[in-house]
Amino acid sequence: MARTSEPQLLVLHAVRLLGFGDTPAVADRAGTDPGETATLLSEAAGRGWLQRSSFADVGGWWLTEDGKGENERALARERESADPDGIIAATHREFLPLNASLQRACTDWQLKPTAAGRLAPNDHTDTDWDARILDELTTIGAALAPLDERLAGVLVRFGGYHARFDAALDRARAGQGEWVDGTDVDSCHRVWFQLHEDLIATLGLDRGAEA
Repeated sequence: MARTSEPQLLVLHAVRLLGFGDTPAVADRAGTDPGETATLLSEAAGRGWLQRSSFADVGGWWLTEDGKGENERALARERESADPDGIIAATHREFLPLNASLQRACTDWQLKPTAAGRLAPNDHTDTDWDARILDELTTIGAALAPLDERLAGVLVRFGGYHARFDAALDRARAGQGEWVDGTDVDSCHRVWFQLHEDLIATLGLDRGAEA
């Protein structure tokens, strides 16, 4: 039976996945009650796990090094008891080839080689080029579905990545190209980045050391 994570873990982990986020965004990502989220964020800040910063009219929370360490210890304890058969690690291994394909697709979305150079920006006037990339993303999304289901069968908090990816892809196919790789919307790339971070944090890995 899938394990439901403790609210404190969910809130601290949501800040890690977001990188920087205000209280409503953290509550939305964690799936926790907004009032409880505000309390847990304040308690975590009091323990030195979080800090809050503001830039102009934007404010949000971010993890300190102590907070990152606490998050990783909590994730390790949870995984040890919830996943004795190593399902998350096995799923991560299947994820890695898809991750390489996703990175190539996003690069092709951003760059399109021309006579002027290999690294010319993609101006999105070649509809065949863009359609091929969207088809590749559709294939990647289809392959993600069973991985998402398997992960959510171990830890409930892993659920939803495939639905979010498909929702972003639907918007991209409808002509909103920023939903492929935008950083200020829940784009395909942003969803994928968070899933990747979720996996390596849960497994205690480092992105640069993945094989």
